[in-house]
Amino acid sequence: MNPHTLTQFDAVIGRCRTLFLLKTADYGTAWRVLRPSSVTDQLFIKAARIRSIEEKGTQRVAEGVESELVGLVNYSVIGLMQLELTDQPDAPTELPLPAVEAAYDRHIAENLALLDAKNHDYDEAWRQMRRSSLTDIILMKLHRTRQIEDQQGQTRVSEGVDANYRDILNYAVFALIKLGEENPT
Repeated sequence: MNPHTLTQFDAVIGRCRTLFLLKTADYGTAWRVLRPSSVTDQLFIKAARIRSIEEKGTQRVAEGVESELVGLVNYSVIGLMQLELTDQPDAPTELPLPAVEAAYDRHIAENLALLDAKNHDYDEAWRQMRRSSLTDIILMKLHRTRQIEDQQGQTRVSEGVDANYRDILNYAVFALIKLGEENPT
């Protein structure tokens, strides 16, 4: 992987992780009451708002595209955690912060391995894409995920919900990297 991409990925994830852990300290793991399909719908709301802002060129709510992209990253991780915990009927609703932090880091490490493999095969084609196309791909993956969920996870040849959450996470990171390049601070 391009060392610059790794540095950018780490910086973006560092910001997302910090916010996630601060919110976990404030709210606990209230997200544990969400079914995976509700996490998917929350991701959909965020991606739809990004597209709306992109198409209208304006927004009325102060939180912008960057905030929604961070939300896509963090809700994707929540989705991955929920999929694991749904398989554990005795999993508690409230999880200790160190356990949440460890799960977050583990899922991010798995996503980084996926990103490395795909960047190798695709030669970082995402860098040549429009940011609006990244939004559209995220929305497409969410439509696929909703279809899989509506079919109770049954697919013939397609990857599952977890693979779509991972792709959404990485596409949101790509969009955050591109946004940072467009608007350096």
